[in-house]
Amino acid sequence: MRRRRLAYGIMMGTCLTLFVLAWAVVRLYSHTAAIAMTVVALVIPPFAAVVANWNIDRRDHRE
Repeated sequence: MRRRRLAYGIMMGTCLTLFVLAWAVVRLYSHTAAIAMTVVALVIPPFAAVVANWNIDRRDHRE
């Protein structure tokens, strides 16, 4: 569980960093690069959700 949480945090931190850098810094030099960074940042959250929920023990969800 700890590994998944760490991986999720790293992926979402990377996503946030890409967004902020793209529109605060990179757009001043290249709009195309800023848009490309944003597209990459948009792809990360679905993969982060898959990693966070990967191989969840089904016994945890029984009532």
